[in-house]
Amino acid sequence: MSTSSPRENPRHRRRKDRSGREEVQQSQPIERQLPIYEILKKDQLELIHGKSLEILGEVGIDFYLEEARQILKEHGARIEGQTAFFTPQLIEKYRKRAPSQFTQLARNPRRNVTIGGDSVVFAPVYGPPFVYDRKHGRRDATLEDFQNFVKLAYLSPYIHHSGGTIVEPTDRPTETRHLDMLYSHIKYSDKPFMGAVMAREHAQDSVRMVEILFGKEAIRKDPALLSLINISSPRRLDDRMLEALTVYARNRQAVIITPFIMAGAMSPVSLAGTLIQQNAEALAGLVYAQMVQPGTPVVYGSFMTNVDLKSGAPVFGSPESQLALLASSQMAQYYDLPFRSGGMFASAKTSDAQSAYESVMTMLPAVLGRVNFVLHAAGWLENGLTAGYEKFLLDCEILGAFHTLESGIDFSEGSLAMESLKEVEPGGHHLGTQHTMERFNSAFYRSRLFDYTDIDTWVEGGSQTAEEAASHKVWELLENYQAPELDQDLDQTLVEYIRDRKEQIVTGE
Repeated sequence: MSTSSPRENPRHRRRKDRSGREEVQQSQPIERQLPIYEILKKDQLELIHGKSLEILGEVGIDFYLEEARQILKEHGARIEGQTAFFTPQLIEKYRKRAPSQFTQLARNPRRNVTIGGDSVVFAPVYGPPFVYDRKHGRRDATLEDFQNFVKLAYLSPYIHHSGGTIVEPTDRPTETRHLDMLYSHIKYSDKPFMGAVMAREHAQDSVRMVEILFGKEAIRKDPALLSLINISSPRRLDDRMLEALTVYARNRQAVIITPFIMAGAMSPVSLAGTLIQQNAEALAGLVYAQMVQPGTPVVYGSFMTNVDLKSGAPVFGSPESQLALLASSQMAQYYDLPFRSGGMFASAKTSDAQSAYESVMTMLPAVLGRVNFVLHAAGWLENGLTAGYEKFLLDCEILGAFHTLESGIDFSEGSLAMESLKEVEPGGHHLGTQHTMERFNSAFYRSRLFDYTDIDTWVEGGSQTAEEAASHKVWELLENYQAPELDQDLDQTLVEYIRDRKEQIVTGE
């Protein structure tokens, strides 16, 4: 009999926290073992780069903030009105100052994540104003919904990051809801999270709160925030995004520079033209961040789909968007930068077959390509307008499968199974061998929600669909949720800061 012990899977360990409670099951970010799927040749990469420099030098990028234009001018960009122009030498000088990877801090140090290299980090959906579940239907998102999704992300073994604006809590004032969202990430999870970006003050509050949580020196060494800076394509950065970007860069917090493109409307219908525009926009944001603070961690982002040219509606899961994702990944690698893209995108309104097909169409290229940070990895419905409770859990089941896929094939001594291969007679089976029994619980990925029984057993059990199973599981998880431990003094300091800031915002002081 084999004496080799099964390889311990670190993604499925359980630990106890300082109070002796068992911590929530947690997967580590994927360390990609599969080769990267590449579709562009070297000369095509260089063509996109060269044409992007042509755009940056001849037609420029608009910066809708005087402070930003002044910084650009001081560092050598040519400014005409609101438009900034960049020479190839200027782009080359500043793009090299961004790190190729970095660590983002989490409240629980064991949840720190590496962004870049071979690491793959999954984060929840971002931004929907509506939510949907089978019990209550589609409705405006509230702070309670926001907190529920933070809890579900915390409880999932396949979500590594708490995300940002998972949903918009429309029952809270626009001016102060960012404080409630940031506190919810801190209170109800101990995973890393994203900063607020809708105003300069929101970014400043985000920085101040992580300074309270981690200390000023710690977050300058390794960022505690990773924030989404969208470029309003074509070729412009608006004042709010620039204000937030400037605050985060000055405080050396990580940013994702992401052109927001729907090809056919906000970029050419051709993929090559869209890639050139996207790359020029991303380089402009990257270079500006390095001018503000050299060494600012920057993630090269891509959010590209196409519109239906007959209706004008966005199309998610299209083959064109997946080709663009793979090509964009190569551009990020060309510049030695971390890459953000992908997500469980769907135009579908519920967790039906359409949503499943569309979501996997988007996620598979993300997994096969070189996506380091996958935003919208769970919960996305209705072109991003809605976050689905059942969709969130079902997406997480697929993320678990992708963990196994990206891990590749184990060729350790025990996995060769030579004793078992020699032990079983021709026509026999391996179900009872020591090798199988040692690995019974960890040999294959098994979804908690998908049904693997025979048809008769399934019918006898009520013929439950995957969405129905997810609906039951959502409320079971939330009912049994326990918050991770948070230092009482830190908690009190954060509560007082939020109280004081809300008073200042309301009174205008």
